[in-house]
Amino acid sequence: MPGSPQSTIVQKSWRLCQSLLFDPTYFWPLATLVIIGDALLTGLIIKYVPYTEIDWETYMIQVKVFLGGEHNYSKLTGPTGPLVYPAGHVHIHKWLYQLTDAGKNIQLAQYLYGMLYLTTLVLSCSIYRTAGNIPNWVLFLLPLSKRLHSIFALRLFNDCWAIAAVQIAILLFQTESYKLGMVFFSLALSVKMSILLYLPGLLVIVFIRKGLASTLQLLLILVATQVRFAMDFLVKDPWAYLHAAFDFGRVFLYKWTVNWRIFDEETFLSPKLSAALLLGHISTLVAFGLFKWCERDGGIYSVLSRGLRMPSIRAGLRESSADYTATVLFTSNLIGILFARSLHYQFYSWYAHQIPFLTWRSKFPVVIKLTLIFAIEYAWNVFPSTRLSSGILLASNTLLLLGIWFGYSTGMET
Repeated sequence: MPGSPQSTIVQKSWRLCQSLLFDPTYFWPLATLVIIGDALLTGLIIKYVPYTEIDWETYMIQVKVFLGGEHNYSKLTGPTGPLVYPAGHVHIHKWLYQLTDAGKNIQLAQYLYGMLYLTTLVLSCSIYRTAGNIPNWVLFLLPLSKRLHSIFALRLFNDCWAIAAVQIAILLFQTESYKLGMVFFSLALSVKMSILLYLPGLLVIVFIRKGLASTLQLLLILVATQVRFAMDFLVKDPWAYLHAAFDFGRVFLYKWTVNWRIFDEETFLSPKLSAALLLGHISTLVAFGLFKWCERDGGIYSVLSRGLRMPSIRAGLRESSADYTATVLFTSNLIGILFARSLHYQFYSWYAHQIPFLTWRSKFPVVIKLTLIFAIEYAWNVFPSTRLSSGILLASNTLLLLGIWFGYSTGMET
């Protein structure tokens, strides 16, 4: 009956649900529930789903060789091949080696990676909240990825550490803590070279927000931090280190790729496809730089002119919002992923938690946004990948990027 205690409870419960789902002031209460639920889910996955050995043993053997006194990077090898990651990878896995009894305590390692996964979830929520302009209920989409849980808790890939570090960097960039943010960005880069995909967008943001002089200063911080992480190896043999850690010519195996499997192996491995993808990557970045990322500040030519004439002050005309920062960085990363010739399954972690955010920077109806999210998730869960699954991934990533282009490519201004 109207006015009865039961109806009052129902009304209050309904209003609370609406507030949790849509009211920004209830963002963190809902995020807390999502994080707790995902913590329980991750614990159950570790307990009941078998661990799969892929690279963990190799990581540990490579660290063992390093701890034995070998600082020549070309001689740090393991069962799946030589070490091909920058020095931060070695230092992180040295700590894990010591903590997990030379890598033998797999379950402890899994729980550490489970906590790392939850850390990235908290960081993703923080980036979303700092950017704003996204409904609370979208948070329910973040824990749904079967593949992402597997990458962290069941496979123990080093990509996970790079993702956590770059998320911290993005959050710091959102709050304009650029120097500390660049240190964490460099830390992420010292684990995986793929972090360079963010660099074009980051340079645009920093140049607009801080000017030419500060941009150069931040690049020096980036380089200096890389040198610090790699000092042991640079002293021994700098060329061996640089060739292994930053090998831009490395070709991945066709059988593991999720991306561009619409082509046969011969076409996939051809230099012509590699050159075409590189051209597409550069052209798309230039297009966003020319027509989108600098548009709000009078266009790229005005931005460059101001920045070069007055290098000590900001080159932009307007304040850069946290939403702008996240949108540009995530888009820069997505462009690189779209044009990557080979994407292995663990590379899904590079952008899995960014996909819902990016779909909400399009003007697509909600049903199309959700379809894109689940189509991308589906494609990453087909093993081995097929022409159909690869085609779905390419189409979805392309449609997502087009949605951003015709949507809110610099964030949704409030």
